[in-house]
Amino acid sequence: MPRILLPTPLRPYADGAASIDVGGATVSDALAALVARHPQLRRHLFDDAGRVRSFVNLYRNDEDVRYLEKDETALAEGDSLSIVPSIAGGAPGDSPSPRERGEGRGEGSLSNEEIRRYSRHLIMPEVGVEGQKKLKAARVLAIGAGGLGSPLAVYLAAAGVGTIGLVDDDVVDDSNLQRQILYGVSSVGRPKLQAAVERLRDMNPHVEVVPYETRLSSQNALGIFRDYDIVADGTDNFPTRYLVNDACVLTGKPNVYASIFRFEGQASVFWAQKGPCYRCLYSEPPPPGLVPSCAEGGVLGILPGLLGVIQATETVKLILGSGEPLIGRLLLVDALSMRFRELRLRKNPECVICGPNPTVTKLIDYEEFCGVRQEDPMNREEAIPAITVQELKAMRDRGDDFVLVDVREPHEFAISAFSESVKIPLGTLPQNLNKLSTADEIVVHCKMGGRSARAVQFLRESGFKKVRNLVGGIDRWAQEIEPGMPRY
Repeated sequence: MPRILLPTPLRPYADGAASIDVGGATVSDALAALVARHPQLRRHLFDDAGRVRSFVNLYRNDEDVRYLEKDETALAEGDSLSIVPSIAGGAPGDSPSPRERGEGRGEGSLSNEEIRRYSRHLIMPEVGVEGQKKLKAARVLAIGAGGLGSPLAVYLAAAGVGTIGLVDDDVVDDSNLQRQILYGVSSVGRPKLQAAVERLRDMNPHVEVVPYETRLSSQNALGIFRDYDIVADGTDNFPTRYLVNDACVLTGKPNVYASIFRFEGQASVFWAQKGPCYRCLYSEPPPPGLVPSCAEGGVLGILPGLLGVIQATETVKLILGSGEPLIGRLLLVDALSMRFRELRLRKNPECVICGPNPTVTKLIDYEEFCGVRQEDPMNREEAIPAITVQELKAMRDRGDDFVLVDVREPHEFAISAFSESVKIPLGTLPQNLNKLSTADEIVVHCKMGGRSARAVQFLRESGFKKVRNLVGGIDRWAQEIEPGMPRY
């Protein structure tokens, strides 16, 4: 009997199962059996026309079914069918050519101090003096200085990568310290790049750290990327991820990719000149809000360290031209079971940007492409009625008759909660509609407003008309109404 392997984001809709044995002679049969057993998975796997969503990839063992028989790919006893949604060998001479940097600054040689610092590299035949010079001449751009960018930048600086560019416009928050190892308590409230530059320069004064305290955009990406040999993607949102991919393809740069969620991660090297790009794997993004972010779903603090180190390793290999980079391979990491799996990636001949007949020849509006509205990221659907935390406070103060519904997970209830709320985790909402009445006025909340917006949409489709979403969720309530409430 084939076994379907579910990624973490889909497990809440399958009673928490990581794998499910199903009947079926083909991929289509197996998926039909899966959604018949767990109907809530249907909207995550299939679009309204019943087609597998474009951002969901299926692998029979380690082969992408798109390059086999697609939905009709045969499944045999003992086969595994992996659902991989977007959450993301070189020889000398294969590495990108390091930029020639000005003569007279010592870039072509190593000082006695550098020889001592990098001595453990120099005695390795795979690196040696010439390899260390390549590292010194290399220019690497890290997009994001957060969970992935922190270990990436730390190890690139320690390795002696000569120029490290950092793109980020955020400030350090105390909730970052669980995973973003570039920062400490003294950095809270400061721009990330100010603190990051100080830390990296203190770690290795021989490297140049170039901060770009700006949001990466279609207007500035190409200009920034052209000054670097390799780009490492540590972003946490789909618009920037597609922007990074397209800018890398258009400038010919390798894209060292990683993404994380809870206990799971993905890593690869997308380099259109030598293999597939990110769009070859995920041609389109998921609809806004369908895939939870780390802010909603959480992430083990150690996991971005693990994936960021993989990114740093792949970057150094590309610079040295040594080993076998993750080009054409997707590495899946499950830290909970400490298992690593590898899936084969192929270049999509119909890819809109790296295929033989590209239709994307310049950077586009990636917010629009990903369906993200700038005005209110927590209420992207105009049809979803909303309520502010100030309006909710006024209703509670007046003693208005309404029902407050909390759709977070049980472990979140233990952190902070409204005492009077009806607690129904989002994944169990369809089975618990009998706990609510269509006659009641209902306010739904989660942590930040994303899950509750989906809950409101579902309730309205189920006949509940007097239902609204709390904008910003309980997190905004804690910020603006009840500062003593714990935030997470």
